[in-house]
Amino acid sequence: MTLPPSHSLAGRRIVVTGGFGALGRSVGALLAARGAQLALLDRSPAPGAPLPGFDRSPVMHGGVDLGDEAACRSAMADAAQRLGGLDGLVNIAGGFAWETIEAGALATWERMFGMNLRTAFVASQAALPHLLAALPAAPSAIVNVGALAAERPAASGMGAYTASKAGVAKLTEAMAEEFKPRGLRVNAVLPSILDTPANRADMPQADFGRWVQPEALARVIAFLLSEEADAVTGALLPVTGRV
Repeated sequence: MTLPPSHSLAGRRIVVTGGFGALGRSVGALLAARGAQLALLDRSPAPGAPLPGFDRSPVMHGGVDLGDEAACRSAMADAAQRLGGLDGLVNIAGGFAWETIEAGALATWERMFGMNLRTAFVASQAALPHLLAALPAAPSAIVNVGALAAERPAASGMGAYTASKAGVAKLTEAMAEEFKPRGLRVNAVLPSILDTPANRADMPQADFGRWVQPEALARVIAFLLSEEADAVTGALLPVTGRV
């Protein structure tokens, strides 16, 4: 029997990286509302107060350098132990820098690749033993957050960011192909501009109503984690709003 959307992730054990940010909180709250058990990992310190929008408090790991293999493996193992295993991972952790290629610095490119591509690879590799161990008893899936701009930069100054997000797209496709025979699905969402406080501050004259709401992107991520998407792997799914 197909579960209604409100229960479509019942019993699923999911880690969300970048879980304390605007998108991470929105994704976490929606996944929890749909029945998932959650662990949120982030480089920032864990919030001292309960996160708004959560019916029950998730496992929270703050101060985790998601680009550090040992730190990430330790946090992922603890999350798996506390949740009783893992069968889902959402890679949200990342960052943005606006810098032209002509006037740019190699350090910016290294930082973007470290924040966006390295974290997705390290977190996925740390989660793999737990995700694969859950198969075939429970469906397992990874969802990466890429960027629509990775297909084509929308403006000058996005080179380092879009190149790193293009790497996330190819990592997604490579993992999907590698783990397809074992039943682990790997997909990515490619949002345009997210309606977050940081983006509003950076682009105060923009029409925010055209942007993608974090809750809307969270619903797409929830679908890709659910059994309703059991025939979908290796997909790079644009989520554009009206941009």
